[in-house]
Amino acid sequence: MLGPSRVRQLALLLALLAGCGSESAAPRTDATVTRVSDGDTIRLSGLGRVRLIGIDTPEVFGRQECFGGRASRFVKRLLPPGTRVRYRLGAESRDRYGRALAYVWLEDGRFLNLLLVERGFAQPLTIPPNVDFAGRFRDAAAEARDAGRGLWGWPGCAGGG
Repeated sequence: MLGPSRVRQLALLLALLAGCGSESAAPRTDATVTRVSDGDTIRLSGLGRVRLIGIDTPEVFGRQECFGGRASRFVKRLLPPGTRVRYRLGAESRDRYGRALAYVWLEDGRFLNLLLVERGFAQPLTIPPNVDFAGRFRDAAAEARDAGRGLWGWPGCAGGG
């Protein structure tokens, strides 16, 4: 039988181990939205252009893709300029275009990247080493597709009938 101090040590060790490698263990930073470019690209104070990690929304610039305008409008409604958010940079913090790569949470705690997939505004796009939450994005996309939500329910879109 373990004594009380040994039990506390073991509990502390287990708590520390549970946080290691955890998707949400890294610290998050506060920022203010200054602009929304499209469904998966925003501007944040102190960070500049930000590409949401792990997802891809249909294009609205150049060759406009099915549901791109709706995805962009959804994010603009969620994140008007001045909105406070929290973000965490990815393992690879910038893409080849100089955009910061980030996971973003709304003030109410909702995970923006995941919300876009759940609502059918985005598909998963996993680019290592930024693979945190890839499984959650994949599962949410399958559920959205099965339910016919968003782009999955529109003829001519990424799987719509």
